[in-house]
Amino acid sequence: MTEVSEVELAVGGMTCASCSSRIEKKLNRLEGVTASVNLATEKAKVSYADGVDVAQLIALVEKLGYTAEEIVPPPPEPGPAPGARAAAADGAPVPTTTADITEPDTLRQRLTVSAVLSLPVVLLAMVPALQFDNWQWLSLTLAAPVVVWGGLPFHRAAFTNLRHGAATMDTLVSVGTLAAFGWSLWALFAGDAGMPGMRHGFDFTASPGDGASTVYLEVASGVVTFILLGRWLEARAKRRAGSALRALLDLGAKDVTVLRHDGTEERIPVARLAVGDRFVVRPGETVATDGAVVEGVSAVDASMLTGESVPVDVGVGDAVTGATVNVSGRLVVRATRVGSDTRLARMARLVEDAQTGKARVQRLADRVAGVFVPVVLLIAVGTLGGWLAATDDVTAAFTAAVAVLIIACPCALGLATPTALMVGTGRGAQLGILIKGPEVLESTRRVDTVVLDKTGTVTTGRMEMEDAYTAGSAEGTDEKQLLRLAGALEHASEHPVARAVAAGAAERLGTAVGRLPTPQGFESVPGLGVRGTVDGHEVLAGRERLLAKAGVTDLDTLTPLREKAEAAGRTAVLVAWDGVARGVLTVADAVKETSPQAVRELRALGLTPVLLTGDNRAVADAVARAVGIAPEAVYAEVLPQDKVDVVARLRAEGRVVAMVGDGVNDAAALATADLGLAMGTGTDAAIEASDLTLVRGDLRVAADAIRLSRKTLATIKGNLFWAFGYNVAALPLAAAGLLNPMIAGAAMAFSSVFVVTNSLRLRAFS
Repeated sequence: MTEVSEVELAVGGMTCASCSSRIEKKLNRLEGVTASVNLATEKAKVSYADGVDVAQLIALVEKLGYTAEEIVPPPPEPGPAPGARAAAADGAPVPTTTADITEPDTLRQRLTVSAVLSLPVVLLAMVPALQFDNWQWLSLTLAAPVVVWGGLPFHRAAFTNLRHGAATMDTLVSVGTLAAFGWSLWALFAGDAGMPGMRHGFDFTASPGDGASTVYLEVASGVVTFILLGRWLEARAKRRAGSALRALLDLGAKDVTVLRHDGTEERIPVARLAVGDRFVVRPGETVATDGAVVEGVSAVDASMLTGESVPVDVGVGDAVTGATVNVSGRLVVRATRVGSDTRLARMARLVEDAQTGKARVQRLADRVAGVFVPVVLLIAVGTLGGWLAATDDVTAAFTAAVAVLIIACPCALGLATPTALMVGTGRGAQLGILIKGPEVLESTRRVDTVVLDKTGTVTTGRMEMEDAYTAGSAEGTDEKQLLRLAGALEHASEHPVARAVAAGAAERLGTAVGRLPTPQGFESVPGLGVRGTVDGHEVLAGRERLLAKAGVTDLDTLTPLREKAEAAGRTAVLVAWDGVARGVLTVADAVKETSPQAVRELRALGLTPVLLTGDNRAVADAVARAVGIAPEAVYAEVLPQDKVDVVARLRAEGRVVAMVGDGVNDAAALATADLGLAMGTGTDAAIEASDLTLVRGDLRVAADAIRLSRKTLATIKGNLFWAFGYNVAALPLAAAGLLNPMIAGAAMAFSSVFVVTNSLRLRAFS
């Protein structure tokens, strides 16, 4: 049987989607190799059979003109005993190369220097009043480092692509800027442009032969600066790749208190924890790893992992999961899984796999450039040859050829995406919407289904007291007394349900929680409720079993109230004092006031809302009814991996799915969906795994985010259309000698102004 191995490579030098697809295609042509290359994370995940080694894979990538390096996980720290395994390190993303970490900083430096040098060049060329004797030589001095050093990444990439018979935006930038710069050098040193007193202006009556006295340094330096701006924005987005994994792993505890056999405690790094070790989890601390409780009782908040809004009561023998939070009592836990075996680590792998397999939209400019650039080069060569054959005028021939190259130089194309993105994202930030990048926008146009997580997205994520009912047969019982006694007793408990009861009772009584009576003889009964004496009354609050064991009478009068509450998806707290059943308080994760309106707005956009939750069916159905989601569109009691399956199943049905969530349990599903939207009030893992972040935590913003994204995408496409339109319409004029290079530069400048102005219209979005 053929053994299959896997390796992850850090790939450097990719500048567009065609780069990643070229590498992926070449790797997959090797026998026994299956590869997936991710442009955003600059990584390649490769499975290979016997007969292929890592060195061969790296050599192939390097042969294509890119860099490749095997990503090796850091070795685990030595454990306290043989067999100990590292917990925190497994699965953690590793910085790929020094260039990967510093690229945004390098680009920023290159952009800053280029912008400072280009500004006076553009002003001198465009404003004749600023032109002094020999100004052109100052422009050359300033423009040369911009074209050579500032544009070096484009020239290098264009050369690499040329070696492999490919053409991209880099080819357009390099050829256009070098042509403009080269012609300017020729005009300065061999033509009349270097003469003192030369003036630069827009003479639309000039013939092609006048090009020998004209320089295009502002075109060369300006294009480089504008394109660098777009690349810097892209690099910033790439730098954040892998943050979802780090956010997931950061949830885990960093240190843990281990119990030794002699009863002493020792604080050690989590990485040294081994299977079988016993460790202490105090109230408010994070459970270090997956394990089983061997001592103590408590309530554990697992909402960050499971979506379950109500903390789970645990005692001896119960399983607990790493990264959950101990809410109340002290626990001693025996570790059962550590390192890559833990649930948290498996969730991290889910996010990574989902992100790696998620196709990135290839930019329209890159797709067209593959055909556009060779055509432009052929037109330029044909123009040169045609003019030489027809007129024998070398100056006119070169002037017309350069005009062809300059009119095709993609200044407006380079501005089309970043300007619309900057304006759109800036307006989005004002509205509480963060768009991660241009690759996100295409999905918003096609989305037809929106999957909504319940806890923290549709609901507040906080337990609140909803209703108070008194029992009909309990004479002398009124709601005020029920709230006072139950609220006072529950205030002594640390359980989230008890805190909700205490806060709700105090609010309805018009007092502060701290002003409620102090119970005497307070006792917490694990998994059942609490008991104690308040104002001389023996009070019990909790589940029906607690009251039944205490011999409370008239308990059957509370049964219909309890059943009604549970049918509505709420937690029922039964209250009795002095041996008599008195009433029922209901607690629930309340629906946000804005959620019903948000669902209506999403429907208005043509989207079908779906509710997805780890909570039980009754709770899910109640929330769906409250916000207007159809019963058949409700998925309840789903684990994190099941959420991924639900999203994948919807996509398999032909739907284009958007996912809105806020917890770690949503991170993998957010990455799997065609469009991920994270509530900004949620976890870093969810935010980093998503495509859009809703800062305000208001579900209505999800509809705004989709509308803004669609508008921004439409603007980008409009920009690209007009940018290409100017070039394509002017190319025949340039080839015919009816457009000298200066007019070509003016047309290019106008197209850039149009693109920027069109993008600025997004500022009016509301």
